[in-house]
Amino acid sequence: MNSAVLVAVGDELLGGLRREENCAFLARHLHDAGWTVERLETIPDGDEAILDVLGRWVGRTDLLVLSGGLGPTHDDRTRSALARYLGCPLRSDSLYDKVVGRCFGERRLLFERTRDTQSMIPEAARAVYNPEGSALGIAFSRDSTRVLALPGVPMEYAAMARQELPDLFAGSCRWASVIVLGLPETVVVERIPEVVGDGELHVSVLPAFPQVELVIRGDPVRVADAEALVRSRFSDALPLGCRSLAEAVLWEARRQGRTVTAAESCTGGLLQGALTEVPGSSEVFRGGVVTYSDEMKERLLGVPRGLLEEFGAVSQDCAEAMARGGLWFCGVDFSVAVTGVAGPGGGTPLKPVGGVWFGLASRRKNGRAESRAFHCLFRGGREEVRRSAVSCAMAELWRMVRDGRPSLMPCFEPGALGDATA
Repeated sequence: MNSAVLVAVGDELLGGLRREENCAFLARHLHDAGWTVERLETIPDGDEAILDVLGRWVGRTDLLVLSGGLGPTHDDRTRSALARYLGCPLRSDSLYDKVVGRCFGERRLLFERTRDTQSMIPEAARAVYNPEGSALGIAFSRDSTRVLALPGVPMEYAAMARQELPDLFAGSCRWASVIVLGLPETVVVERIPEVVGDGELHVSVLPAFPQVELVIRGDPVRVADAEALVRSRFSDALPLGCRSLAEAVLWEARRQGRTVTAAESCTGGLLQGALTEVPGSSEVFRGGVVTYSDEMKERLLGVPRGLLEEFGAVSQDCAEAMARGGLWFCGVDFSVAVTGVAGPGGGTPLKPVGGVWFGLASRRKNGRAESRAFHCLFRGGREEVRRSAVSCAMAELWRMVRDGRPSLMPCFEPGALGDATA
């Protein structure tokens, strides 16, 4: 089995100014292709840190990929560190002409201005063409280790990784993912002792409310058998091939020829954004409504003014009215609504920060609507509350589409996040 080490270079990553994406991206594809990823590392800009990584891993792993430090500014040190490691000077590589040649106007002038830095490659290395940006990559082999240095811009890194490592992206897969809703990770594990106890499988348990993802790696036949067993044990496992709740919603709606919408208040369109991130979502997602104010809830969703005055926007009655209003406003089969107090302010003893009401509505064959609502109290700050609300709404939307009507109870166990009442 081949092995790899992936390294991200950049002070901005260590300082929390940017989130590292490249190593995670390539690690997934390496695992898919049956490789062992021995280490993911993040190191600062600077020759010494890069030389240390090379000294530790060259000769000990089959593939070493560096991400970042190939830009045109003073803090981009990867190319000079590689030249020091290889004991040779830098040279301007003619492959940069191909980079410049595909551009026009101001972009071409910009690339020409960075030629003196971004075309420079150690003499003992090979230049790697960049189809998306200006910085050339660097490749060489030493002591049975293949070394690649690629730009840190995610779009450029991904394109160049596909170009240099095509076998990783050929579609072969030696793992399976099963997402189970509504149960704590300990309960999920207890129900599949044969799988987690199989010494020839590697099982990762990844909880993220309201779901637990099981990632099973190993021999393809053994993985397929384990996946089938896991799916037989859980009624709320997402459909085969669905890696997210949004994919499950759209897959199920497409399979049935049904349509969906979302009416949002405290989540401000995040739920609709998650749905439309999935390619092909327009087949079943007609559109949605964000009604942050009471006036817009009344005007667009038909929530009665008297209801808002009596119960308020964060209430069971308002959530159900929003869901039913979304159903008619968008002319769809299924609707989910979210209204709550995301914080940090705005809470009261009766309606605390983190309290969210969810409304669900489905269109019956006779044209009338069936609806219900439930309440959750989420912990955390504003971002955590909104993210949890989106996940919960998505889970219930999927179950409603799958079953043809709103479920009587939320998919998760009451108390999972502090309080949940139907």
